[in-house]
Formats: sequence, structure tokens, C-alpha cells
Amino acid sequence: VQLQASGGGLVQAGGSLRLSCAASGGAFSTYNIAWFRQAPGKEREAVSAINKNGGSTLYTDSVKGRFTISRDNTKNTVYLQMNNLKPEDTAVYYCAAGSLFMVLGGIPDATTYQYWGQGTLVTVSS
Repeated sequence: VQLQASGGGLVQAGGSLRLSCAASGGAFSTYNIAWFRQAPGKEREAVSAINKNGGSTLYTDSVKGRFTISRDNTKNTVYLQMNNLKPEDTAVYYCAAGSLFMVLGGIPDATTYQYWGQGTLVTVSS
């Protein structure tokens, strides 16, 4: 499956963006999807995940209450609605597809995901 992330941009602190991850070439509804991000000079970190049918979601603590992940399997697309953005949210955001949804109560490690999008840059100014 091929993934295409989009929706990044420059926004002021407190603003909102919605990222999209569009899939093609595979059975989208059979994959769990996650968003990761990587800030300059930092390791890639998991942000949020959603299971195959959209009924379960996970978030890293720093985005809980501000970000919402959702999916529309009829459109082969996963969304990440990001509200109340902070400068520390600045990063390249990647979507990934894999067979696992949760490991030890959290988002699986990046190495467990089989397919990755190209990334979209989110810049939050203070």
C-alpha cells in the first residue's frame, strides 16, 4: 500500500491544522494506521494510532485533548485533527500502516510498521 501525507503548513500557536493520509494500492481497511513525528535533531516519536475499523484510538500524552485521529475507510484516508498547536508540535509528520494497533498499552514502535508516507511539515510559530 502507498501512503501520501498532506495538510502540513505554517500556523501560529493556538491554531489548527488537519493532516490527511491517503492510501492507495492495497486493502486499506486491513491496516492499523499511526502518525509519527520527527522534530529537528530529535528521534521519531509516535503521536497517535487508530485501529482498522476506527473504533479504537491511542494518543501520546503530550497531544491528548488537542489531537484527534479518525479514518474514513470508504475514502482510504486517515485524518489527524490538530488543535491548540504549540511550538513544540513543530515536526515532520509521517503516517504509517501496520498489522499491530497496540503493544503493552501503547502505540507500537516505528519498526513494526510496514508502510510509510513521505511526511508533511508542520511549523508552529510562537
